[in-house]
Amino acid sequence: MFENILFDLDGTLTDPGLGITNSVMHALKKHGIEVADRTTLYPFIGPPLKDSFMKYFGFSEEDAVKAIDEYREYFRPYGLFENEVYQGVPEMLASLKNAGKQLILATSKPDEFSIKIMKHFGLYDYFSFFSCASMNEKKVGKQEIIQYALDELGIKDKSACLMVGDREHDILGAKAVGIKSLGVLYGYGSREELEAAGADYIAETVEDIVKYVVSEE
Repeated sequence: MFENILFDLDGTLTDPGLGITNSVMHALKKHGIEVADRTTLYPFIGPPLKDSFMKYFGFSEEDAVKAIDEYREYFRPYGLFENEVYQGVPEMLASLKNAGKQLILATSKPDEFSIKIMKHFGLYDYFSFFSCASMNEKKVGKQEIIQYALDELGIKDKSACLMVGDREHDILGAKAVGIKSLGVLYGYGSREELEAAGADYIAETVEDIVKYVVSEE
């Protein structure tokens, strides 16, 4: 049924919680904001950073752009690697690739960081294409990131595509482009969030992804 599987990165393939929250705290400290509980920053994981700084801390667009640069001061040398692959992900990707599926990365994380993470954690070779955000924040929305992948790969049959992610942005982006979506519960989004966004399928575990993509055929 699905031949082209698009994967979100943060909260879907890897758990970036420590690195992202450390980087956000680094940026916020530059603005005189101290955060005692890093879990309150988990909503930053997934969506574009500029949106999150504006939404959760009331930053102006100008200050949010500045905060992204400050975030990267920590993320580039340290936060990038304060990350870990979810258990079972390499095996899941291998199963899908062995089943003849084309694996595509579709992430709102900039390409400079995404590619380094994928190579560092041994996930790069499973994928045939990488659609990532631009460093200048001009391409960050999940809809345009998914559409870019489909356009560049010349994929016309949208019924053969599935977006896999852990947040509502993954689901809403897929719906806007016209492809099916699978929400995962082991990441940073809740069942309520994913269902409200209109996820076509819900996977509780990494192993469940294979069942939906391969076994359902």
